Amino acid sequence: MQKILTWLGRREIAFWIVLLLISGSMWLFMEVADEVTEGETLAMDEKILLSLRNPDNPEDLLGPPWLEQVGKDITALGGNTVLTLLSVWVMIFLLLIHKRKLALVVLLATGGALLASFMLKSGFDRARPDLVTHATLVYTSSFPSGHSMLSASTYLTLGALLAQFQTSWRVKLLIICTSVLLTLLVGISRVYLGVHWPTDVVAGWTVGSAWALMCWYLSRQFVHEKIDSEPVSQHID
Repeated sequence: MQKILTWLGRREIAFWIVLLLISGSMWLFMEVADEVTEGETLAMDEKILLSLRNPDNPEDLLGPPWLEQVGKDITALGGNTVLTLLSVWVMIFLLLIHKRKLALVVLLATGGALLASFMLKSGFDRARPDLVTHATLVYTSSFPSGHSMLSASTYLTLGALLAQFQTSWRVKLLIICTSVLLTLLVGISRVYLGVHWPTDVVAGWTVGSAWALMCWYLSRQFVHEKIDSEPVSQHID
């Protein structure tokens, strides 16, 4: 009986931890959104954005000339095209190895984030930064950052999925750290290229991370579904 309670308790703890993290992320998003709506973040946003530019000529980015191209390359990793192609490839792979429910999780991670990004951008309709010339083309409103949100949702979900099938904690750590690093770099590149306010990026990260947490928890249930379907007696042997 004690082993049964321990097994059930671990699953309950995981649920409440995920719920707490998602709630915290969404609370932070709402706080940022409230400050942005009231215009309280504009001075800070402008200061951070201009700190990445030549004080004598805001049109010039800090750093060597090639760094701008690096920023464009990195920002492309969070674009709709790259993330859609990556997600489709992963879904096809999962379908081929008969992991249909995990393929659905990947679809939810990317497709859901795309839909959420569109709805939030339409709702807030914040103007893009106009302090400097944009270093890359943009077509939508500013808040929250779609690249940041999609990167967080997609890369963190894919990283969590891959890590679940690894036995070495070092490999798990490498995968998760890589996913987080990609997410951070994409967001930073949006500010560096002058196409987003810093608060846009933070908001995108919070929503994307919350969505990724939900997708991870869902995938975790699917991965352990076979275990759950076994007789309880097998869990206490």
